[in-house]
Amino acid sequence: MAGEVEMRRLRWRCRRGLLENDLVLARFLDKHGQALEGARLAAFERLIALDDNDLWDLVSGRAECREPGLQEVLAWLRAA
Repeated sequence: MAGEVEMRRLRWRCRRGLLENDLVLARFLDKHGQALEGARLAAFERLIALDDNDLWDLVSGRAECREPGLQEVLAWLRAA
């Protein structure tokens, strides 16, 4: 389970230039943030390392994720 300091750090890293990403990532952390640990946390961090347009394309379904291990967290993001 992500601790309070880790959650604050993640929230800061989720601040994006694209408002749509900001909204989805904030809702995602509110709903699933405490469940992020281990492989899920690593997958989320890989996703938020993408540039805004690439991330939005994945979240919106305009692009498919081909990287193994990201599908579960991406499905959570899409549902957020």
